[in-house]
Amino acid sequence: MNYRVDRYFIVGIKSRILDITTVEKFDSKKMYKIYDEWPIIARKSWEKDYDKFKIEKVKHVVFAGMGGSGTLGDFFTAILSKTNLHVNVVKGYILPKNITSKTLIVIVSVSGNTTETLEILKSAKKIGCNIIVFSSGGQMEKYCKKNKINFRKVLKFNSPRASLVSYLYSMLNVLEKNLPVKKSDINNSIKKLEETKMNIFSNNLTKTNVSLNLAFWIIDIPLIYYPWGLKTVAIRFKNSLQENAKSHAMVEDVIETSHNGIVAWERKTSIQPILIQGEDDNVRTKERWKIFEKYFLKNNINYKIIKSEKGDIITKLINLIYVLDYSSIYLSILKEVDPSPVESIKFIKNQLS
Repeated sequence: MNYRVDRYFIVGIKSRILDITTVEKFDSKKMYKIYDEWPIIARKSWEKDYDKFKIEKVKHVVFAGMGGSGTLGDFFTAILSKTNLHVNVVKGYILPKNITSKTLIVIVSVSGNTTETLEILKSAKKIGCNIIVFSSGGQMEKYCKKNKINFRKVLKFNSPRASLVSYLYSMLNVLEKNLPVKKSDINNSIKKLEETKMNIFSNNLTKTNVSLNLAFWIIDIPLIYYPWGLKTVAIRFKNSLQENAKSHAMVEDVIETSHNGIVAWERKTSIQPILIQGEDDNVRTKERWKIFEKYFLKNNINYKIIKSEKGDIITKLINLIYVLDYSSIYLSILKEVDPSPVESIKFIKNQLS
């Protein structure tokens, strides 16, 4: 994967070096160890002997999930964006009005107890459409067994966000016959994960580690720019920064922001722009990136560029997410914050119950 920083790279780099003792001190549940194992978890999930799920002539798919589980809907939307399948992602309580008995609804709740997703499941059951549920257990499993709904139990690792590859590759495994996805692309994505790991994992806490370098660079609020095809990555990075590092973050489409958000840079700010670029971005998008870089350089605005792998969409997305997720963990350690607890989310859930 290509990672490039601008001419101001040294700004924001702290003098101290991060070591494994410090990582262990602040990462109470050892989330970093799960990320070190992502390639292994991905391969085991892809090769696991799941019962396959197949329905005929799927034309409409709805993915439902919240938080880390919701990322999976975004991911599959990107994978299926160049097919004839109509795809919706639901992050909330209400199904789209265009649901029919032939719609496939894919429901994900890593915990198995997500209030919003449980309501979606019950609504889908009333409509009588095709349903398959992925979860580690909880109320989801009980409801599915009681109502004879297709259910696949998937392992949870640390948290929903850390379990992304477990669920992604399990879903690719189970839904393989319904998805126009090449096995070679899936295998290639895992191979690239193995290569990416060697640069970013906890055994390489050096200046060559791109995730660590990005974490050192982020000293304020990042504004993450993305092209349409990498929206999934940008939103996931924002979410990971918020949950792991307990930091504010923002995202904007690079084309849309050219008509509004770019104006905000006319005033001095501590916001830090990060440009998430695809190796195979549309030629007009590449043109826009060059204009943005020219603008930032002209106005002495410190920025960073992260570029995707070349190749298929699964490889691009999951490897970018791997790099950026790990960066959010390193940032949490640098901020002396434990990446695992999410007390504010617990507060909201307790208020709802």
